[in-house]
Amino acid sequence: MALFRHKSAMVDAARALPGRERALALAERHAVLGTTLKPPFPDGLQRAIVGMGCFWGAERVFWQAPGVYTTAVGYAGGFTPNPTYEEVCSGRTGHTEAVLVVLDPSTTSYAEILRLFWENHDPTQGMGQGNDVGTQYRSAILWTGEQQRADAQASRTAYAERLDAAGLSPITTEIGEAGPFYYAEDYHQQYLHKNPRGYCGLGGTGISCPVGIAAGAE
Repeated sequence: MALFRHKSAMVDAARALPGRERALALAERHAVLGTTLKPPFPDGLQRAIVGMGCFWGAERVFWQAPGVYTTAVGYAGGFTPNPTYEEVCSGRTGHTEAVLVVLDPSTTSYAEILRLFWENHDPTQGMGQGNDVGTQYRSAILWTGEQQRADAQASRTAYAERLDAAGLSPITTEIGEAGPFYYAEDYHQQYLHKNPRGYCGLGGTGISCPVGIAAGAE
């Protein structure tokens, strides 16, 4: 129990691991979509960064979605530069396991990404997701602009009303400005495509999220 308490408490910047200057090695192309994993991306595309617990299953949700150019898994929302998986799992980097989604707004929308986010995990569980316990499994939306910030907050309000009506707990999802997104090790990228029988603990609440919820939407 002491271990769980330690991993469920956010580390502060002064006590975070130092990390490293060099990024982890990464393949050039997405194993499913064949698109580039790192920028520069084609003009007109948008980035979204979310955390939904274990990033293996979360990434698959988004690479299967129409209008998504590429996806990647990594570490975000913490302090340690270019951390390893083991460092993130120690609870001493402050990062959550995150998915980078690069979308084409001419064929999908940030609102649709938010709908997939809310419906495909349980955003009420604090520092964990299912049997996965620790700060690296916390729910998070990391916005990359003021419109994303407003849309994320509006969607949280709307979804919280649905959960409350169903008698479920309050949302604990962190909504904050995106800092650096550190790509995870190559073997984590598109993991469930490379390992079809791999672990996926992802599970939603069963409550649907209104489509198109955004700041100022009718």
